Amino acid sequence: MLYPTPSLSRDDERVLASIDEMRSALRYQVRSSPSKWTQGLRKFLTADAVAASNSIEGFKVATVDVEDLIEGERDVEVSEENREETLAYQRMMTYIQTLHDAADFTYSAGFLNALHWMLQGHRHTPRKPAGQWRRGPVYVTDARDPSIAAYTAPDAEAVPALVQELVDWLDTDDATHCLVRAAMAHLHLVSIHPWADGNGRMSRSLQTLMIAREGVLAPEFSSIEAWLGRPGNTWEYYRELARRGAHYLPDQDVASWIRFNLTAYHQQAQTVQARLTRAGRVWETLARFAQQTGLDERTITALHDVAMAGRVRRSRYESAESLSLQQAQRDLRDLVTAQILTPVGRTRARYYTAGDRYPQQALDISATPMTLTDPYTPTG
Repeated sequence: MLYPTPSLSRDDERVLASIDEMRSALRYQVRSSPSKWTQGLRKFLTADAVAASNSIEGFKVATVDVEDLIEGERDVEVSEENREETLAYQRMMTYIQTLHDAADFTYSAGFLNALHWMLQGHRHTPRKPAGQWRRGPVYVTDARDPSIAAYTAPDAEAVPALVQELVDWLDTDDATHCLVRAAMAHLHLVSIHPWADGNGRMSRSLQTLMIAREGVLAPEFSSIEAWLGRPGNTWEYYRELARRGAHYLPDQDVASWIRFNLTAYHQQAQTVQARLTRAGRVWETLARFAQQTGLDERTITALHDVAMAGRVRRSRYESAESLSLQQAQRDLRDLVTAQILTPVGRTRARYYTAGDRYPQQALDISATPMTLTDPYTPTG
């Protein structure tokens, strides 16, 4: 038995309608913006989702370092464990992103296990098998006291039937709004807890996949994992899951879970919208700066990374502008000579930050904080 999908309240319906409007507007804005800096935003959002979801599980890697790892950088100062977890999750997320428009796509137990192998294959052991249902009990321990089981998942013998029920539900269109169904899928999977490890990330990834399959926005813009990974939100996330009880009791009202997810969708849309607008203003500022100082237009890409991410690496600039190694090195060397950029580190580990003559206005725009609103709180 799965949790029944609750009816939406009037407030839920109002917030859901607002989310739909925001996502439609965001889709238009993305499509009408220059591809160079929206491409950078897509990479950032993917890295931010990976960093946030892994951070919930205790693997701490900064978003900018995740971006570098995704780009293939080897000289990134992270532990080997964090590197493996980051790249495994990124590979799985990349695959999920490619499925957003697969015409013959269907859900299956085998598909879910294959995703799990991509996420946990590097940790496969007889005790904690990857890509296979767990063979024994599993517990979610209390964050304040690991000797206390905050949640005990269903018996291992019940897992195959519960997963099959979930798969049948996933492959049935019941006319429920996609965002609500995606939130319910997350709750179903994380409550069944079918694997020995990796259940949280798998559940959040399933939610992302379902939203991406909807097709309103590109997959990179569809995830709420970055929102869930913020410290305060992570605590609320655990608290909301704890409301379901210490054991699997699906015959209950989960309206508060839907409200929690609608808040996440809305505030993540606010965040992406603000970053997209900010990125555009930074690009325009840097374009004027390049024109005034006689810089080649392609160098705006490197300068934009510095403003938005805090640094740029040669390999990233080279790839973004399809340059040769020598061209990229020459451009960055010229920017250093002009004191627009400052090198940090040596040889392959080197990256570049803002120099004394980097345009301060671009940095100020990038650093301007936004204000998030609670969609359930009346304004005015």
